[in-house]
Amino acid sequence: MIKYLERKHIDDQKWDECIRKAFNGNLYGYSWFLDIVADDWNALVENDYERVFPLVFRKKFGFSYIYQPFFTQQLGLFSRTQLSSDIIAEFIQAIPSIFRQAEINLNTHNNCDEKVFRLIPQVNHELDLINTYDKIRGGYSENLTRNLKKAEKLKLTIHKNMQPDEVITIFRSNRGKEISHLHELDYQRLKRLVYTCLYKNMADVRGVYDAGNQLLAGGFFIKANRKAVFLFSGLTPEGRDAGAMPFLIDSFINEHAGQHLTFDFDGSNDPNLARFYKSFGSRELKYQRLVLDRLPKLLRPAIKIYKLLRNSR
Repeated sequence: MIKYLERKHIDDQKWDECIRKAFNGNLYGYSWFLDIVADDWNALVENDYERVFPLVFRKKFGFSYIYQPFFTQQLGLFSRTQLSSDIIAEFIQAIPSIFRQAEINLNTHNNCDEKVFRLIPQVNHELDLINTYDKIRGGYSENLTRNLKKAEKLKLTIHKNMQPDEVITIFRSNRGKEISHLHELDYQRLKRLVYTCLYKNMADVRGVYDAGNQLLAGGFFIKANRKAVFLFSGLTPEGRDAGAMPFLIDSFINEHAGQHLTFDFDGSNDPNLARFYKSFGSRELKYQRLVLDRLPKLLRPAIKIYKLLRNSR
């Protein structure tokens, strides 16, 4: 039986055990992760936490809507046993009517019937690290190999155990200037998230420095459920010219090659990023964004205007 539970009634231990043992469990589904990134969240729970479906929500204009929080690529239904489209549909239909709108990134194992639900395809990239480093590097593109050789000639070095603030700072000083929908609260949440992962011994924060000890790039690699998620990164213009980002990712791959681990690039729908991720020999995976709209038709234009104004702040 599927039950709708408010956050205060969710058993964290049972929830996290379900995510840990789920065949499609991931970093984003853990209760502590959701507590950090979400304004509020409740959930659908089947029986004794055999399957769980987090519902991250906000309230605006007197109604509640479900949204996909930043730094959280895939949620949806997590299960200890295999899933069918009928099971997933049953959970989606069990989302309470109090939620008048929803945009949820389902995970790669949540395949829905496109004839029944409104679905928007999304793209992710993953690389299996079980092979030796030489074999993995043999699958790199020629352009990527050239960039790595350039970085080596420039004597770039990797520094581990960096402060998360340094990576966030170089992002905000460069690409972050072009992203208006990320606000101070979002960066604070990201910082808290990475420090929590460091405390749990799940995070690897590393940076790339040039021969003059200038920071060129940095990134957060978070391990969970036999995956290493490239959660966030920052890059300077000098780092782009020096091939610092390929050098950063390659260093992690080199160190973890031969392990029963999958490198998750955490995206992307951006064609340029997708091309960069593919240059490592990654495979493309599809997942779906579920869109529900239960609002009266007269209210829909007003909500669209609100979203546009919110994202342009």
